[in-house]
Amino acid sequence: MAENNARIRQIDSLLARDPDAFEARFERAGLLREQGAFEAAKHDYLELLRRRPDDFGALNDFGSLVLKAGYREAARSLFGEAVRRHPDHPVGRVNLANLLFLLGEFDSAREHFEAALRSDPDHIHAHRGMGNLLAEFGDTDGARRHRDKGFRNHFLTALPYCGDGRPVRILLLVSAAGGNTPTASLLDDHTFQTIVLVTEYYDGKVALPAHDVVFNSIGDADICRDGLEAARRILARTSRPVINPPTSVLKTGRLSNVERLRGLPGVVVPRMARLPRRALAGADAATVIAGHGFAFPLLVRVPGFHTGRHFSRVEDPQSLAAAVAALPSDDVWLIEQLDARDRQGRFRKLRAMIVDRQLYPLHLAISRNWKVHYFTADMADSAENRRHDGAFLDDMAQYIGPRGTAALERINAVVDLDYGGIDFAVDPCGNILFFEANATMVMAPLAADAKWDYRRPAFEQVFSAVRAMLMERARRAGAASA
Repeated sequence: MAENNARIRQIDSLLARDPDAFEARFERAGLLREQGAFEAAKHDYLELLRRRPDDFGALNDFGSLVLKAGYREAARSLFGEAVRRHPDHPVGRVNLANLLFLLGEFDSAREHFEAALRSDPDHIHAHRGMGNLLAEFGDTDGARRHRDKGFRNHFLTALPYCGDGRPVRILLLVSAAGGNTPTASLLDDHTFQTIVLVTEYYDGKVALPAHDVVFNSIGDADICRDGLEAARRILARTSRPVINPPTSVLKTGRLSNVERLRGLPGVVVPRMARLPRRALAGADAATVIAGHGFAFPLLVRVPGFHTGRHFSRVEDPQSLAAAVAALPSDDVWLIEQLDARDRQGRFRKLRAMIVDRQLYPLHLAISRNWKVHYFTADMADSAENRRHDGAFLDDMAQYIGPRGTAALERINAVVDLDYGGIDFAVDPCGNILFFEANATMVMAPLAADAKWDYRRPAFEQVFSAVRAMLMERARRAGAASA
């Protein structure tokens, strides 16, 4: 950072003499963006676009700046303008496509990934994006072909370090198949220097990069078995501390968790079974379901998808065939729906984060819809719902009661993760209604709106706990080496 600051001072002197020095201001904006100086960088990008509204670099980099800060619609506008003015530039297409993929607009995302590959058939990030997209459509073979082109011989990526002094060096293990812990908001680039390693494509002839701690971010045991098994082989080559050992993560699949937690005092888990789709599409499907102990209504879900994708409630036998026909896989879970409604008939879902085996409250979502996610729940427009959320964040143990608190600790002990989360509700008797527990829980940056200020201390508590855990593990490893 000291070098960056020195360079910024040089550019400031140049701009004082020549305010129209476009390239110098562009460089300054980039340095400020790397430092996380959002407002100063934004000012420069706005000035650059005032002078050259069609400049690709300014549009694209400004889009990256606002996206990192959580302003998705602003990023969409900037990336869209970059593509409109520069339709043959593959980078602009890929950035817009990745954002559209994040927003769930898969058909539009595909158009832009395909356009990027027409412009540059070897663009590795376009291939990676297409791999993720085709996996969403259930095209396993197509996804693998694109991932091979995107990751083979490109399995290591060093992310920029923007701090002063010696960083804590993190070797971040990821899977090409997705299902990774989102770490962008956890690994501050002013403290940590991150080297990303895609485990399925690692070439054992290449030495592991120098590192202080390994963070295994491969979190979805249901779709990432190959990546987790590859991670286990890689970890045999290092003696450094490991966050979320693959052996622990492999046990956290949805069905595995239900079986492990069944019978714990104070914990209610749903009945769950894994069946081929064809068994649920025939004339005897109702008999098959009854034979596994299920009754309608019930939930059907495809393994490996999150945020409600390919996850439906089926009210009666007549609706089942249509529900499973829409699924992209022959592998289907049947899940008993636990009653998570409050006294007003609204559905609730709470989340507690796990950091270094300690529990931290993250949110309480309240919704009129059975499929509860915080970003689609009735929170932004309801001060009353936010009041309940705030009460949970202020004192989780008090809010859920002693029986629920003890049950959460039992779940935490069984799950046995360094970093992860538990989604649950609380029934009228104080029992925990268990939904899921894994390492893929998202901590998306909070918007700048003041209505969310009450949530910021809870988020910062988790971020601080993650930083402390990583730095303490690195310190212990250094002391042991010494």
